[in-house]
Amino acid sequence: MEITDVTAVTVDVPLTSLDEPLGIGPYTTNHGELDSMERVLVRVDTDEGIAGWGEMRVFLSPSATESILEDGVGPMITGQSPFEIERLRRQVFVEYTNVDMFFAAVETACWDIVGKALDRPVYELLGGWTAPTQSTLRHRENMGENDLTPQEVPIAFCLGILSPEESRVKAREALDAGFDVLKTKAGKDWRQDVSRIKAMHDETDGQLEFRLDPNQGWTLDQAVRVGAMLEDEGIYLQYLEQPIRVDAHKSLAALRQRLRQPIAPNEDTYISHNISSLVEAGAMDVGVIDLTPAGGISGLRQQAAVLEDAGVPFTHHCAFDLGIRTAAILHAVSGIPGFSLPPDSTYYAWEGDVIDDPFEVTDGCLPAPSGPGLGISVDLDAIEEYRI
Repeated sequence: MEITDVTAVTVDVPLTSLDEPLGIGPYTTNHGELDSMERVLVRVDTDEGIAGWGEMRVFLSPSATESILEDGVGPMITGQSPFEIERLRRQVFVEYTNVDMFFAAVETACWDIVGKALDRPVYELLGGWTAPTQSTLRHRENMGENDLTPQEVPIAFCLGILSPEESRVKAREALDAGFDVLKTKAGKDWRQDVSRIKAMHDETDGQLEFRLDPNQGWTLDQAVRVGAMLEDEGIYLQYLEQPIRVDAHKSLAALRQRLRQPIAPNEDTYISHNISSLVEAGAMDVGVIDLTPAGGISGLRQQAAVLEDAGVPFTHHCAFDLGIRTAAILHAVSGIPGFSLPPDSTYYAWEGDVIDDPFEVTDGCLPAPSGPGLGISVDLDAIEEYRI
């Protein structure tokens, strides 16, 4: 089997409004606000008629992203076997730049092709559902002793920056919908960030765990005050995600020593070798990793091995993923050992999707796909509806 073509198309899908149950649009961070999200869908074709799909965010512009995929990455791998995923990943090399994030969607499509050709789901190709993680054990009591097929993957509800009172409403919605964890953006006003967590904790009687993510938006002194003030209120977060700027590993380590709130680098992990540096510096309690900057599922597996060997728990990041990348994430957290915390997701908040049978979020969980490859089929009509 040989790869014959790589094509890319960009879609723009709206988010459901904050006025609707579990709606999150407009989604506000300390970098901006969005009501919809552009996603690039990547198709890899083969000479045996089997096609695979991947998905990534837009970088710079839709046309620039599509061009790098079709005119840059595509010619590098055309005529080669999609089964040789690791070799392809190491082959796609360009001096002076990192193309891993562009190859990641192509790599995911190759996993999809291999699974379809072998009639096996991707999580099984990764080694099967073997890791005794929190996300798998939560529902294991409902299964037979010999049933090792993943059923449901708990996810964390994600929320933008709102007022404390608006945040209360959304925290109650998330709890009532069965979520155990809520991640909220922060960084515009550290005092209000504290007030929002206190309001949501009070509204849910401490039944929700919280992740607080300022996207590098605090200075070191502000991060200290946020963590300490929450400790004074008896509120202990699941983690503080990338509280200060990247490449400040010694400062992260100092913050970790000063607070009892777990520290979880995210943007710092987008450069793979940073993970070893963070571990050596004692700068992380939790890792928040992402298959796109990692170069795909293979790169993610490599990062996961480093973290697991270091005894650091980790989870997967969300980038406003439609059904294709959501499926890839579900396979990854089910088939790669070491994932012990629910992945972030905004899947419940899309007005539509580009797969034929969109996932249903039930009791704060997404169903793990069990069909061949990624276990999804793409709706070409929906792509045309949302296409830019």
